[in-house]
Amino acid sequence: MGKIIEINEQEVKDHLGNFVRETVEETLNAMLEAEAEQLCNAQKHERSSERTGYRAGHYDRKLLTKAGEVNLQVPKLKKVTFETAIIERYKRREISVEEAMVEMYLAGVSVRRVEDITEALWGAKVSPGTISNLNKKIYEEIEKWRNLPLKQRYTYVYLDGIWMKRSWAGEVRNVSVLVAIGVNQDGFREIIGVAEGTKEDKDSWQRFLRYLKGRGLETVEMFISDKSLGLVEAIPEFFPDSRWQRCVVHFYRNVFSFVPQGKVKAVATMLKAIHAQENLEEAVRKKDQIAKKLIEMKLSKAAEIVREGALETFSYYYFPVEHWKRIRTNNGLERIMREIRRRTRVIGSFPDGESALMLVAARLRHISNSTWSERKYLNMDLMIEYDHDHQAS
Repeated sequence: MGKIIEINEQEVKDHLGNFVRETVEETLNAMLEAEAEQLCNAQKHERSSERTGYRAGHYDRKLLTKAGEVNLQVPKLKKVTFETAIIERYKRREISVEEAMVEMYLAGVSVRRVEDITEALWGAKVSPGTISNLNKKIYEEIEKWRNLPLKQRYTYVYLDGIWMKRSWAGEVRNVSVLVAIGVNQDGFREIIGVAEGTKEDKDSWQRFLRYLKGRGLETVEMFISDKSLGLVEAIPEFFPDSRWQRCVVHFYRNVFSFVPQGKVKAVATMLKAIHAQENLEEAVRKKDQIAKKLIEMKLSKAAEIVREGALETFSYYYFPVEHWKRIRTNNGLERIMREIRRRTRVIGSFPDGESALMLVAARLRHISNSTWSERKYLNMDLMIEYDHDHQAS
């Protein structure tokens, strides 16, 4: 058989990689020298009456290319300015890559993944300093976006919070980020607020609503949310004329927590019948009937929740029937929160509340710049008749 030649593929790849990098480095330095000669109108050390500039040494510069990091010797010139198309071209490429990295981060791509992508594209990972500078730039952009003035009027506003983990003095504790989505008068959705809330309590919601009001949120016809006691108490303080709609889906879940698993399906059908009524009067009547049936089924706690809590889910009846399906639940915001939770789950705990807020805000900013905000959500022309009836009453 003879001797078998073994080839170490990794060594071959490394050798080829170094060869390509060195070749790129030599080629770029030769091009820089050629440009310097052209600008000086003379070769290096050449005596010429037509010379327009003189050499004054060079300075070193590192440049990241697809072949890896190369060392450039950029000529220094006297009497003429050395402006090289080579450096400018790569500088533009660096800027475009930097912008792409920012967009990747804002789209929810993890920092580790960003490093892997840049290594695949450029042959080298970005430095920790570059990541740090990018984060500062990103934070500044997000803060600017988070505090933009709210110049439009929002008929409906959806509110919700998401819990995440953060490190605090060696311990891992919960931190919440509060989010608001508004439906403007043209019927399009906008993410109008995101802020850190230590807890989903009255104090946190007060600060959040004050933050929205301070940026220009004025008349809101109705807020839609889960029944957070702190939120329910805070809304009238800042928006006394607004209605509040308790999310129907969360209300159902509250009832189901007092229903045996084998009876959940039957109870769900009964609850849906309440919100399938054609007007408020019929819904109230149906609510009382269902509460009695639940008592007959020996589900007294569930009956109590229906009897006392269902009225909080009927605010949507005061608005155009075509809007009912989308304003009686918080499902739209819930879907966004699930996407954020999926993205943040891989991180575990954040080093501080600001990091958690920035990542959530970055993802929301990305969503707001997508087709999500370009799709018409509700026909707001129907509100004209509602406003007329509302003023008459």
